[in-house]
Amino acid sequence: MISNLFHAGIYDPLYNGVAFFVGIIPSHDIGLAIIALTIVVRIIIYPLSSRAIKAQMAMKEIAPEVELLKAKHKDNREEQGRAIFALYKERGVHPFASIGLVLIQFPVLIGLYWVFYAGGFPKVDASLLYSFVQVPASVNMEFLGVLDMSQRSIVLAVLAALTQFIYTRLSMGSRQKVLDATPVEASLSGDMAKSFDLQARYMLPAIIGVIAYTIPAAAPLYWVTGNILMILQEYAAGRRFGKGL
Repeated sequence: MISNLFHAGIYDPLYNGVAFFVGIIPSHDIGLAIIALTIVVRIIIYPLSSRAIKAQMAMKEIAPEVELLKAKHKDNREEQGRAIFALYKERGVHPFASIGLVLIQFPVLIGLYWVFYAGGFPKVDASLLYSFVQVPASVNMEFLGVLDMSQRSIVLAVLAALTQFIYTRLSMGSRQKVLDATPVEASLSGDMAKSFDLQARYMLPAIIGVIAYTIPAAAPLYWVTGNILMILQEYAAGRRFGKGL
């Protein structure tokens, strides 16, 4: 049941998407096909990513008020939580908007991993193609004639970590400002905030880089392209690199 859902909802659409773009790209470069597919996926989930960015910006705007509530109710965690969520509701802030974006990202990443791990290319299984997708005349597995998409790539692993680092810092803003906004630094909530901040900024990019090096290069290429598009979207939404880095 789960396997059928995975194939119908994730694997088959991704397989067909890659095959379609490989067929229409003159060089039949599968790396370029993955980039094109990533752009299409990003267009589809744009409303969700746009909402997540707006939620992040709104949360940063009310961060000082949140910290005041933490200080005010530092001895009553239950009341503290109620007060903070009441503030979110009052200001129309959706603190979990970005979770949906992450939940969409990983199935696509896992799907691409299986597409290439299972040997889906360069040999194309015509039985998996939709009626409107033609079997590509050929499949060029080397991205720009340099990187084999079926093998691991240290270059793409480093780029995955680097672009994740840049995107995280841009979306979260200056670390110093985040810490200065905490009025009760000795409190448990302040320590947890610092720990989360450090893990999100430094540990997450490092973990993504390590994972990216252990899987076929096609998946890291998708992640790198997606990060670059998100960075551009953050900038278009009004962020400034100088303030975010």
